[in-house]
Amino acid sequence: MLDGIAPDRLKYFVYVQRRRARDTRDYMIQLIKGFHDVLPPETAKWRFVIETARENLVRCGFREIIIPVMEKTELFRRGIGEVTDIVEKEMYTFTDRSGESLSLRPEATAGILRAVVEHSLLRRDPVLKLFSIGPMFRRERPSKGRYRQFYQINAEVLGDDHPLTDADTIAAAYQIMADIGAKSVIMEINSVGCRSCRTAYREALRSYLAPHLPRLCADCRRRYDLNPLRVLDCKQEECREICATAPLIIDHLDASCREHFVQVQQALSALEVPYRVEPRLVRGLDYYTRTAFEIIHDELGRSKAVGGGGRYDSLLRELGGDDVSGIGFAIGIDRIAMGIDGGGSYEPHVDVYVAMLGDNAREQGIKLVHSIRRSGLSVETRYSPMSLKSQMKLADKLGCKKVVMLGEDELAKGEATVRNMETKEQFSVRIEDIIRYLQGEHS
Repeated sequence: MLDGIAPDRLKYFVYVQRRRARDTRDYMIQLIKGFHDVLPPETAKWRFVIETARENLVRCGFREIIIPVMEKTELFRRGIGEVTDIVEKEMYTFTDRSGESLSLRPEATAGILRAVVEHSLLRRDPVLKLFSIGPMFRRERPSKGRYRQFYQINAEVLGDDHPLTDADTIAAAYQIMADIGAKSVIMEINSVGCRSCRTAYREALRSYLAPHLPRLCADCRRRYDLNPLRVLDCKQEECREICATAPLIIDHLDASCREHFVQVQQALSALEVPYRVEPRLVRGLDYYTRTAFEIIHDELGRSKAVGGGGRYDSLLRELGGDDVSGIGFAIGIDRIAMGIDGGGSYEPHVDVYVAMLGDNAREQGIKLVHSIRRSGLSVETRYSPMSLKSQMKLADKLGCKKVVMLGEDELAKGEATVRNMETKEQFSVRIEDIIRYLQGEHS
């Protein structure tokens, strides 16, 4: 098409086309950076993950709670900890018209516990098991599987500080992954100790880090005084190299925390939950005590961690509630969906396609379509005029098991032609008997 055009004219032609494309983009409103659309058939995988998780958690005695996506900023400052990347850098925070500071939730635990305290839920049940599924928001650097709006499955157990509760909770998270079909999953676990044994560990860590302070990043130099454990969670390469030989918190546990951790490991072994001790695991939130863990999905390459959690025995009290222990976990739906192949195979199948030919057939057909749907079968159709051949191709593309064909001849007889898309057999069926026929009540 462009053969014979002079080079200067060709350059002008390319320039015009690029300018038109740019002008078109200028008129189009695009996604916010770091956010993403979840489109079919990917949504089918998400639905599968969510339904699998919900079924597992209900079997484990959890009850669903739905909390707002926005809370007072103070909730996250008190709950997560001010010396964390989330609170310092990543929260979407703004002042509303009344002058109050509000934030989109960066995680769910603080909001769930706020609801527990506000509605006195522990008075009804001293051991409370809750789960929530929904979006979280963090303004971090976007990458594959890491978005600024991301979705999580969250589960919390309040009121039972026994190490078997820790193991049972970790096992529930693992079972969700197993039932989703994720392979090469292992739970990395550690103990981050309690308040008493962490005090001694902080001093040991500061002593180790002191000679390296000039090499630490600016954030870690500030964390050195406020909370040196946060240095262990830094993603800067030089800070990671320095921390590679830092003292281990597991070597500074008191007798009670050490015994608690031993019992957790023994229970996980008894439950045949694959795990390994990762002594440098501290997690990115300040509220964890004793058991901390991450869910590692090796098939996802660099984005191996698809979730994690741990025990938080003082968090409820810090948020204004009773002195009640807790443990929980979060699983990232975005990252799990990345590891599932064949999005289309998770799409719900369509039972019946109703092919209609002619205006009279469409008038009668729409009533038949809704009658079949009310019977519990899934139905698809098109009301714009299409040839029968085109409708049969569409039915085949949708994976329909049967096609009900309605035309002028069928209507005149009070019948419809039903085609089995697998066997290719066709039968004439009275219209009033269609639903029973489709449900298998035919001879």
